[in-house]
Amino acid sequence: MTLRGLLLGAAITVVFTAANVYLGLRVGTTVSSSISAAVISMAILRFAPGHNVLENNIVQTVASAAGTLSSIIFVMPGLLMVGHWNGFPFWLSAGICAVGGILGVAYTVPLRRAMVVEGGLPYPEGVAAAEILRAGSTVEADGPRAKNEPGVVDIVRGAIASAAFGIASGGFRLISEDGLRAFKIGPATGIVGCGFSFALLGVGWLISISVGLAILLGVVIAWGVAVPILTVLIPTPDGTDLAAHAVGLWRTRVRFIGAGTMTVAAVWSLVVLAKPLADGVRASLRALAETRAGRGDAVPRVERDLPFDKVMKLALALAVPMAALFIVFVQDAYGFTRWDLVIAAILFSFILGLLVAATCGYMAGIIGSSHSPISGIGIVAMLAVALMLYLLDATTGGTTTKPAVALALFIVSMVLAIATIANDNLQDLKTGQLVGATPWKQQVALMIGVVVGAAVIPPVLDLLHQAYGFTGALPRPDMDPRQVLAAPQATIISSLAKGVLGGELDWTYLSIGFAIGVALILIDSLGLRRFGLRLPVLAVGLGIYLALSTTTPTVIGAVLAHLARRHARRTRDEAAMARAERRGVLVASGLIVGESLIGVALAALIVGSGSAAPLALAPAGFQPTAEALGLVAFCLCGTLLWRAMAKR
Repeated sequence: MTLRGLLLGAAITVVFTAANVYLGLRVGTTVSSSISAAVISMAILRFAPGHNVLENNIVQTVASAAGTLSSIIFVMPGLLMVGHWNGFPFWLSAGICAVGGILGVAYTVPLRRAMVVEGGLPYPEGVAAAEILRAGSTVEADGPRAKNEPGVVDIVRGAIASAAFGIASGGFRLISEDGLRAFKIGPATGIVGCGFSFALLGVGWLISISVGLAILLGVVIAWGVAVPILTVLIPTPDGTDLAAHAVGLWRTRVRFIGAGTMTVAAVWSLVVLAKPLADGVRASLRALAETRAGRGDAVPRVERDLPFDKVMKLALALAVPMAALFIVFVQDAYGFTRWDLVIAAILFSFILGLLVAATCGYMAGIIGSSHSPISGIGIVAMLAVALMLYLLDATTGGTTTKPAVALALFIVSMVLAIATIANDNLQDLKTGQLVGATPWKQQVALMIGVVVGAAVIPPVLDLLHQAYGFTGALPRPDMDPRQVLAAPQATIISSLAKGVLGGELDWTYLSIGFAIGVALILIDSLGLRRFGLRLPVLAVGLGIYLALSTTTPTVIGAVLAHLARRHARRTRDEAAMARAERRGVLVASGLIVGESLIGVALAALIVGSGSAAPLALAPAGFQPTAEALGLVAFCLCGTLLWRAMAKR
């Protein structure tokens, strides 16, 4: 952990945070900065004396805050949409990002051992980042590899293929990123199709087959059962496209089934993790006792977390600035201090924050931090917070629902800051575990990244609000409606807050999700495990909640990897099998890297040009051809992965 590494990571954080804030508000998604930062770090520090893989790992750990803390934009702009704020007060906005983010790091200290070391989760992006760092380090240390040995050339091969796809699809728009088709079976409408993302194919290659099949089960529930039934109950209006109607029903109704399933799965995951969490706390306390007794060297360097007593003191100390933030906000919203709401907000942030930290860490372990449904966690948190405020009569006492809605959004912003950083830090700690890093140094590095990102987000949000405006929150009446930033997640979550606190929310679909989650847990616990099988219920919820274009390439990647491994085992000895396995991992990691780098580059172009598609070349009516080209490219990418393991 060097000063130059921390400064380089902070500089990357500033740039990537600004890009991600804009990208998330315009198109509803952010891009991971972790792998991109690792590549940039290796490119810059290779000219510096004494650099090594661990210093590069610290750089990517600091910078990874940019791709995750910027997810606060999925909630915070809602405070403008409901009319509570006219801009983003710096200290309130930065404070909630910094306090929540640092608390998210603190919560991951006992979670590291439970999830990263003993959890058996794949952490695909963490593995990919580690492969990038190790490959770069090995090339510098050992020189060229033998022809039959996996190495950096495999990463480059995957990265070039993925980058080319990213430019052609997200940049030039000559290749479609997915292909969906609607069809009728009697009165029901169904959707079939696939996403063509090379990066998601690589993610699928790195996860287990059980997780891939669990996601597939969620896809079947959403698109094979729920959507067709809803299209029968709610027929397609005249003049409306079949596919658009079906996708609209999924977005406005079926996703809440997925959110309900994820809620139940999250609570169950915390129950299952109770013993590993307790073991992690005990291990931290033993390490602390050995250090105080002068036997600190007895704990291996690669197992040294931040001392547990310091983590507890830090968490308790954070209650002071958190209380100040909530006191100021409640006074502003209600005109006086309601201490019951302040105390409830603090307790809720701490308790719900721990739950979402564990859940997000689990989701990052399943599908990676870039594709974790943080907005789904925001929906779950909003339901819980709004219900708490409803029970505390936050909308009575001569006030309207507006102050309660604003307070709910503010509390969820705090919880989401905790969630996003916990989601990211466990992925980083997996990378660190694979390259031999010291956990406590990574935890400190991420806190630095959190503080830098927290300082950047409010002014960038203010700048974008004044320049473009948000849906339902225009600073001036003469603004161009074509340039307005959609901020889709913030729109949904603020509407959800108004629905719950106004008593107008339809709980039907969430209740269905709750029931599905409970049923799947019973099947997994009482049935499948007797046969040595497992059903990751949270992965099923992800399959319901995430878009078809996200889930399908992930499932295909998992199935393809499973079949390739079975084929390789029949034809190889152990040494050859190990080489084939590593080559497949390296190519899959390259696929994730290439698309991530192009995503960051395109984000910079979008920010600079103010256009959502500054490089688009596709003429009108080109979509069918673009979809065909996307399918061909996706099949070729699958062939590339298969040949990586088939190569002798």
